[in-house]
Amino acid sequence: MIAQDSLSAPDLPFPIFQISHTIRRYLLYDINTVTWLRRTYNILGVFIGSLPQSPQQNIFLGLPLELQPEEATLLLEKGLAFIADDLQIHKKAINSSPKGLTEYKATARREAFATAKAVVKHKQLKTQEVLQRLNVDSLAISSRGKTIDKDEHDQSIFVTPQEPSSEPISSGIVPYSSTPTTSYPPMTTPSKHSSSQLPEINASSYALFKHLHASGYFMSPGLRFGCQFSVYPGDPLRFHSHFLAMGHDWDEEIDILDLIGDGRLGTGVKKGWLIGGAVKNSDTNAITKNAQSSAAEDSEDFLVRTFCVEWGGM
Repeated sequence: MIAQDSLSAPDLPFPIFQISHTIRRYLLYDINTVTWLRRTYNILGVFIGSLPQSPQQNIFLGLPLELQPEEATLLLEKGLAFIADDLQIHKKAINSSPKGLTEYKATARREAFATAKAVVKHKQLKTQEVLQRLNVDSLAISSRGKTIDKDEHDQSIFVTPQEPSSEPISSGIVPYSSTPTTSYPPMTTPSKHSSSQLPEINASSYALFKHLHASGYFMSPGLRFGCQFSVYPGDPLRFHSHFLAMGHDWDEEIDILDLIGDGRLGTGVKKGWLIGGAVKNSDTNAITKNAQSSAAEDSEDFLVRTFCVEWGGM
């Protein structure tokens, strides 16, 4: 069941955060915006954030969501979003309240100690329950543990002692590290004037992306199949992809071996190999011109033709 907050549209236009000027990556951090885009505009993106509960795996990922350059350009073209410089916004927010940041760090550290103490206490209670079930004398075990601690202390005379910490640490409890899910202090939505440069896109791939998107398809990166886009007839949570799509210029020559190999690949994974591009006689300059204006219309100003290649000898 979808949360009620995710059913409403976010404040428009919303920011798309650019985190690098060299390797441009476009991220969304708000789950309500991500859900709304997926449901309303067929925008998938790719989750790239690790989960705090399972940080050492990369099968299930979470926020932030990284958008494809074509997806970011489409949102800019429709006037739904603008590009914001992530680094500059964070620097401005942190420098505006250094005292609040120090207090926040102290509070987070106290909470980490409290969590660690609760876990240690829970383990001690579990240990006592096991000892009671096994009818083991806990005093004998504790005295044996003291002897072991004394031997370890004798063997560590050559170890440089650590400086005492200012934190009230008791019984050697190590604080749990906390992973905040929001920035502190809470950042206000950046102004639209903080927009950076527009995404760099390939005109042929964006023409195909926009054409398929206007037809109601969902598209995810197609790297695993050696193509530009994996094309789904509906949400990938409910459907398998039907096509492996590659965008080409109208006059671009395609090697016959590439057609054969790509067609065999598509048939081998039970999909069609789809190629397409803007027709030469149409206004192909409109592909990039529309991205310069946030008030562009949803209709296409150029004609795109697509062809599906299937291998019949397998």
